[in-house]
Amino acid sequence: MTAVAILGTGAYLPERVVSNDEVGWAAGVDDAWITRKTAILERRWAAPDQATSDLATAAARAALDSAGVNADRLSVIVVATSTPDRPQPPTAVHVQHALGACDAAAFDVNAVCSGSVFALATAEAMLARSGGYGLVIGADVYSRILAPADRRTVVLFGDGAGAMVLGRSPRGSGIRHCSLHTFGEYAELIRVPAGGSRLPADTQTFGAGLHHFAMDGRGVREFVADRLPGLVKQFLHDAAVTQGDISHVVPHQANGVLLDELLPHLGLPHAVTHRTLTRYGNTGAASLPITLDSAARADAFRPGDLVLLAGFGGGMAAGLALVEW
Repeated sequence: MTAVAILGTGAYLPERVVSNDEVGWAAGVDDAWITRKTAILERRWAAPDQATSDLATAAARAALDSAGVNADRLSVIVVATSTPDRPQPPTAVHVQHALGACDAAAFDVNAVCSGSVFALATAEAMLARSGGYGLVIGADVYSRILAPADRRTVVLFGDGAGAMVLGRSPRGSGIRHCSLHTFGEYAELIRVPAGGSRLPADTQTFGAGLHHFAMDGRGVREFVADRLPGLVKQFLHDAAVTQGDISHVVPHQANGVLLDELLPHLGLPHAVTHRTLTRYGNTGAASLPITLDSAARADAFRPGDLVLLAGFGGGMAAGLALVEW
């Protein structure tokens, strides 16, 4: 089994900056309300001609450049998204073609905001057995599925993509442990009701607004508060490290107020928490790799640092990964 490491990171954020005043107007809230409830000041939304694969490809190129790896050396590409270009084919095939990664198996995973950790665990397991290089991308364009008047959701989400290149660890360090969890009994907390085989698209579903993203914010907050601290504690025990060993935590950028409430309960006394939500909002599966890239490019990590990646979101689901930098 080959030790697999993150060799490079990259991110892409669309050019269009959307202020709290702009997004709040139709929802009947102002900048002060949004900032108080979310700690988000602005977010990026994709241009009309940009799809999820376009954002994913740009982030992938930045990560490949960071790692010094050519796309034709990739053996696997995994795209985590819940806003694919189309129902079929996978968004990853468009990324593969755009990159010229003709020898790479390419497929999508959908674990909503936990998706990047699910994709990371999948690619790491494949590469540990076969070697080679892999590309993990989290990318979402939530602006296309938001209801403009729904203040519970429209103020939170932005568009973006983040990517990680995986390969043989140069020092024997790398991805030390991953743990994935799904709680299907909470499936209705985060949902897009229509557009699939349960409620196919028709004039009635469109008229009822059932193609918009919907969320029970209070239920999500309670789920995260009740479940995540225990999952993290068990995860670190299984990885044979203590809470005090963690140098950095990169959480899903769900909501700044939620993170402020959650982080003290994780019991990570020496961990630096990395955030990008103030500028970018909640970018779904992209939020974690975008934030990891931001920290990496700021030289926040030192060799040997233990970095905890903590994804959580629709499903409900949680994905945890421990990376020795």
